[in-house]
Amino acid sequence: MTDLSGAVWRKSTRSGDNGGNCVEVATNVPDIVAVRDSKDATGPQLTFAVQEWADFIGAAKRERRVS
Repeated sequence: MTDLSGAVWRKSTRSGDNGGNCVEVATNVPDIVAVRDSKDATGPQLTFAVQEWADFIGAAKRERRVS
């Protein structure tokens, strides 16, 4: 299991004031990107390899342009 005790979590600047329904991302942990639910900071966290996260974000951006 990855130690995320030093993770610096941030929300998207596009999350706005939606009542806290967003995810937070930590990109300061070596070799991984961590994701968690902003409403449950002590709950489960997902981790991805940096390239996996980049691929996901790229696919999401491409899909948004198509929609």
